[in-house]
Amino acid sequence: MKSVFSVSLATLATALMAGTTLAADLRILTAVTGGKDAAEHEQFVEELEQHLGLDIEMIKPASDYNNVLFTSLASGERYDLIYGDSGMLAGLVEQGAIQDMTDMVAASAVLSDVTVIPEAEWALFDIDGRKWGVPNKFEGGTLPTVRQDWLEEFGMEAPVTLDDWTEFFRRAKEEKGAYGLSTSKLYDIQGFMSANGVKAGYVMVDGKRTIPYATDAAAEIYDWFGMLAKEGLLDPNFTTNGSGEFRNLFMTDRVAAVTYWDAWVGLFNNIMATDNPESGFEAKGVAGVPGPDGEIILRRGNASLWMMPANAEHPENAMKFLEFWHSEPGYIMGTLGIKDVDYTMTADGEYELTEQGQAHGMDHGAPRVASTTWEPPFPPLPGVEEAQAIIMEHATTEFLPAEWPEAQAIIEKHSFPAMLGETTGAEAVAAMHNELLAAGLIDE
Repeated sequence: MKSVFSVSLATLATALMAGTTLAADLRILTAVTGGKDAAEHEQFVEELEQHLGLDIEMIKPASDYNNVLFTSLASGERYDLIYGDSGMLAGLVEQGAIQDMTDMVAASAVLSDVTVIPEAEWALFDIDGRKWGVPNKFEGGTLPTVRQDWLEEFGMEAPVTLDDWTEFFRRAKEEKGAYGLSTSKLYDIQGFMSANGVKAGYVMVDGKRTIPYATDAAAEIYDWFGMLAKEGLLDPNFTTNGSGEFRNLFMTDRVAAVTYWDAWVGLFNNIMATDNPESGFEAKGVAGVPGPDGEIILRRGNASLWMMPANAEHPENAMKFLEFWHSEPGYIMGTLGIKDVDYTMTADGEYELTEQGQAHGMDHGAPRVASTTWEPPFPPLPGVEEAQAIIMEHATTEFLPAEWPEAQAIIEKHSFPAMLGETTGAEAVAAMHNELLAAGLIDE
């Protein structure tokens, strides 16, 4: 993403002003909102048009969303709304690529209502008190997720310390022939780095940039992973896995724990209850390992945002969509999906999920809304509320400035051999620290 991001931003401001006129009343580029496949996405847009009374073009790329986003903007293509996250916000603001929406939000009785979008959600992407986007949904976080049914079968409580985790992983190998843990690269080992009080990303110390994953405190955790690898408890493919690979391992009895989004605790349970109800499968979110001070460090995701490009042709229609999205009909579309496709209504006004709706897990772009007052028509998926409570208590966002992708590559290059038991944690952090310092990516 970094190369696309840097190249695109260099010409973005000029390209945005040179864009062509929109054909639709509202043109949206989205990553997650909409139908689950091309056919359902068309149905989603049709229903949205009925609600808003607008001709809508909602483009949802099948893959490589960030590349599509920045390439489209740099070419001057015009949208009224684009989907992104707070990690890309500073660069877009600097280049003048998006509009300051502060006054628009203040003028909206819906969007300015703190019961609809709480102040804490706005605070996730605050830039000098200005609002450069509108939240898409309540953003969760990542945490260790275990096979709770296996814990119960083993007669074990949820792991707390690294030793507890090791014992659970050993039992999974001995009794199930499974790996203990699978991840996708370093995504997301934060719950285990928490054991030494180490936080991912950059941390500013006395005005200087530091990366805790490149310190001696992290070395001990890399050595712990190295021990797991030598005992066959760590999926060796973690260095190349995508999230799909470890999700598949988890749902096919080949790994005891993964590290993933809190919402996926419920999705795992829903998928398995739908596809294999006799399995006894139960996923459960578990807090990370307490550090030396007793604190647990977990990761909360960047805010997902709707942003208005500088060259938006129909800002009034974009606001109409945003107010709809943060109202009950919008909540229904973002969760349940499309009427008579994902759900039906009974004669007495009750919602019923179709088979397709059940398979989609009540997620069409906003599985959990920002509102503090709306009550969904169905209870949360099993395990979600408990996992969310852990995130709300312990998770914080990461500081990932523009240089982070370059720094991340260096951290991965040196941490992977240590986590595979091929080098020591001390050797890994020494090498990555020296390389980060030489590249001007840290200050000390």
